Formats: sequence, structure tokens, C-alpha cells
Amino acid sequence: MLESIDIKKLQDKALALVNQEILSVDFAIQIGMIALALLAGILVRKKLQPKIQAAIDKTKLHYRTKKVLSNVSRLVLQITAFLFLMIGTQLTAVASGGKIDVGIASAAMSLIAAWIVIRLVVQFIENNVVRNLFASTIWTIAALGILGILDETTATLDEVGMTLGDFRLSALTVIKGMMALFVLLYGALFLSSFLERKVQSATSLTISSRVLISKVIRVTLVTFALLIGVTSAGIDLSLFAVFSGALGLGVGFGLQKGISNLFSGMMLLMDKSIKPGDVIELPGAAGQDTFGWVEHMGARYTEIVTRDNKSYLIPNEDFITQRVVNWSHGSTLIRLEVKFGVHYDSDPHQVRDLAIEAAKKPERVVADPEPVCWLAEFGDSSLNFKLRFWIKDAEKGVTNVRGMVMMELWDAFKANNIKIPYPHREVYIHEVPEKNRA
Repeated sequence: MLESIDIKKLQDKALALVNQEILSVDFAIQIGMIALALLAGILVRKKLQPKIQAAIDKTKLHYRTKKVLSNVSRLVLQITAFLFLMIGTQLTAVASGGKIDVGIASAAMSLIAAWIVIRLVVQFIENNVVRNLFASTIWTIAALGILGILDETTATLDEVGMTLGDFRLSALTVIKGMMALFVLLYGALFLSSFLERKVQSATSLTISSRVLISKVIRVTLVTFALLIGVTSAGIDLSLFAVFSGALGLGVGFGLQKGISNLFSGMMLLMDKSIKPGDVIELPGAAGQDTFGWVEHMGARYTEIVTRDNKSYLIPNEDFITQRVVNWSHGSTLIRLEVKFGVHYDSDPHQVRDLAIEAAKKPERVVADPEPVCWLAEFGDSSLNFKLRFWIKDAEKGVTNVRGMVMMELWDAFKANNIKIPYPHREVYIHEVPEKNRA
């Protein structure tokens, strides 16, 4: 793989560089100038950046704008070093009458200027890791061009590789492919996020349609980015035909649950059985059902937020394979029921009327349909009733509105001297006659 690289030639060039450049007075002066420029930049940043950051924090700008200004303020070191080198090279050239070579200092100045410009340009990228990776990659390419070794570097990387059939895979091809994939994938994700925000703001579409369109856009853009990234690197996709069978089988088993959840989520959105904002109830372990509203529907899971603000990330497949109670499906009108019992001395007609009036008092109980109350059974120690009423805002909770109705019942029964029985036992003690005692 390295046969065409002349090691002896490279050694001779390196030795000539050491003798002609490094072991010279000009080189020492320029290195000193660069060191002083960096030292001045460090001192200025140490002095100014805390003050600049404090001024940024005091402003009422948007959080993202403050973050950008804070990132830019960290370039005080590079800007100071650049200005120092620019003035230093000019003064050195004038003072020496052009006899002192300032090529290395000028190259360092160009590298610093390139870094400043690149860091300013990439500030639109919000993710810190991605932004730093982009900046480092672009600056490395720019540095190779400034130093005049970009062509030699690419030629050397192109020499390192291997041949696979009719296709030659080199280090340069791999690097280009990785860079293209990274740029295209990030661009696809950035564009899909932008389009998703536009789709979510379209009030003419239903909530489930917005989520479904967003999912299709993201999957489509990411797929195209992968295909374009691989082919743009010069890699023939037919090379993977040999491995497609085994790879497909492995991926099929490994991503079985993931793919199942992805398509389950799309099915839920297409049939509109569950959508963001719905109030649902899922059976849980030990009879503990999960009750809450759908906050977000992702590719793999659906987020359910309960009344106590707990987020349950439930796989989409569970909504297809098990029983789900959707309190908001079709209509938001929900009927609730309160069971209670009163003493046998009570008038059931009066109890029924009082219960209906009590159910009408809470604001969340709707007037139409009206609450109803029925005598359900003659119990062992009580007359048992069922009070039924309707609400339209189950997302605000159902236990609380039941509690409100029961409190109104309690007040009504107390005011009308209606007793609520509770289990009790009566014990009778009989005296045994004298003649029957042993």
C-alpha cells in the first residue's frame, strides 16, 4: 500500500527544512514573536473575558443569542494574538528593511485568522460537540492549504488503501465518506427539525397528521442523506451485496423491537386511535393502571405524563398489542360514577334529589347531560345508590372531581340529617337461670 511513497525523499526534505529554517535567526525571531502574541492573548482574555461575560449576562437578550456572544467572547485570545502578529510582522519587516523573513509568522497569523472566521461562521450550530467538530475539521483542511501541503497530504492518503475486487478503498476515500456522511446527516437532521416546526405550526392539520408527516420527513431525509453520503464517497453499494443477506438477517433480529415500535407508532397516527393530547389509561402490574395524557409520540416510544408529573416512556408496540382505554377518543365527554349508601331510615326519593343537586355544584360537571342517581340495591345495612355525572376535561384529573362531588354529598347529607351507615355488631348477654347453672 505504501510502495509509491519515497521515504528517502521525505527524509531529505525534512533535513533540509531543519538546516535552512529551524536553525536560523529568522526562525527564532518568528517563534519568539508567535510566543509573545499568544502570551498577550492569554493575558488579555484573562482580564477582559470575565467583564464581557458579566455584561452579556446582564442583557435581556434571548438565551441562544447570549450563548453565541459568550462563545465569540472566548475568541479574545485569538483576536489579540492576530493583531499582535499583524503589527509585529509589519514592524519587523520595516525595521529590517525586508531582510528578516516573516513567512512563518505570516502563516501563523493566517491560521489564527482562519480559526477566528471559522468559529464565527459555525455559531449557527447549537450543539457544542458538533460545532467544535465542524470547526476543527474545516480548520484542519484550511491549515493544510495555508501551509501548502494539502495536495501532498491528499496524495499520501490516497496511496494508503486496499483493493476490493474492482474497487479501491483508500484512506482518503474513507475520510471523505465520513465527512460527507457527517455533514449530510447533520444537514438532514437540521432541515427535518426546521420542517417539523413548520408542520407543527400548521393549524389546518390535525395533531396526529402533523406528527405523522414529521416522522415521514425525518426518516426520508436521513435515508437520502445516508445513500448520498455513501455514493458521493465513490463507494459502489453493489459491493455490499455479498453481505446483504447476513447483514439483513442480523439487523432484522437486532432491530426487531425498534422497527416494530416505529411502524406501530405510524399505525397509531394513521388510524388516529391515539394522538398527542389524548387522555389514556393503560393496565399496569399489580392492578396499578397508568393514567395520564399523551405528551409526545416518538419513533420508539410514547410519553405519558401522569397527574403527579411522572413521565412514562411506553413502547409504541404496547398500544397495539394490549388493551388501552382512550378517554378522549371520538368525544371528550366522559361519564363518572360515585357509589354510596345511606341508612334504611332515610327517604330514598329525598336522597336521590339531594345527590343530583350535589353533583351539579362542581364547576367541572357539565349541565348537559344532567347528573342522574339511581337506587342500585338493598344492601345488608344500607340503601346503595349510584350517582353518575359527566365531565369534558378528563386531562385535569378524575379523582379530584369525584372528591368534589363526594364532599358536596357529605355537606348535603349533614344538612338534612341523613346518616351514612357503617358496619357494626350488636352483642346481647343473656342471664342463665339458677336452675340451669352447673
